[in-house]
Amino acid sequence: MQLQQPQDPGAASSFSDRVSQLLSKIDCKLAETSDLREAIFRLRYKAYRREEAVPQNSSKTFSDAYDEKGNGFLFGFFIDGELASSIRVHVASKEHSDFTSFEVFPDYLQPELAAGKIVVDTTRFVTDERLSRLYRALPYVTIRVAGMACEYFRADQLLAAVRREHQAFYRRVFHHQVVCEPRPYPGLTIPLSLMTVHFPSFVEEVHNRYPFFRSTLTEQQMLFGRGRRSRSLPTADDFYSPLNSGTAALPPLL
Repeated sequence: MQLQQPQDPGAASSFSDRVSQLLSKIDCKLAETSDLREAIFRLRYKAYRREEAVPQNSSKTFSDAYDEKGNGFLFGFFIDGELASSIRVHVASKEHSDFTSFEVFPDYLQPELAAGKIVVDTTRFVTDERLSRLYRALPYVTIRVAGMACEYFRADQLLAAVRREHQAFYRRVFHHQVVCEPRPYPGLTIPLSLMTVHFPSFVEEVHNRYPFFRSTLTEQQMLFGRGRRSRSLPTADDFYSPLNSGTAALPPLL
């Protein structure tokens, strides 16, 4: 799917313009085929090995059991036909609690889910080294789908499991706050902390500062809606019914 943001006449900065220009070049694909999934797993391995975040292996791929969970969405982003980045999005609730951060931070997340909260957990965010240097806006285009998921599924919290040295970025740009200090994280040699933001409280402010994070309901449905996948993935009706027809984001690394 070709990502397109709504036009905003009052828009903004040269940075926002650069992100918007890249959006027009990006092709976002849900990883439904084994070939695309394997390509993403190879990209992950290369990205993590650059930082020695995973041990070497003979397959030169990196995946985990959460890639197969029914409440997960795995995306690949292409520029001119070349895989440029990938991110995994889990949409979780009390009934759909299979996601990576829940395994690591159950003491914080179990009460949230028990209280009926819906959370979006973004993990395995990686970029191609060469293309990320050519397109500095690539991380923003990639993580934009996290906000789209929050809007479409009407999420309460947007989670980020990050290194200590990346906390300042999430706090400054997305108002994330640390709720759990660094802990061992599945498959990685680097501990991550859990940060979260109450998405409905800050979505308008984030959209005003970064207009490229805006999306239409039609665009959200194309990525997360019913009836376009070979695998069984959740729809908005699994979380809220009926879906509110009105429409109510992050940087890279691990």
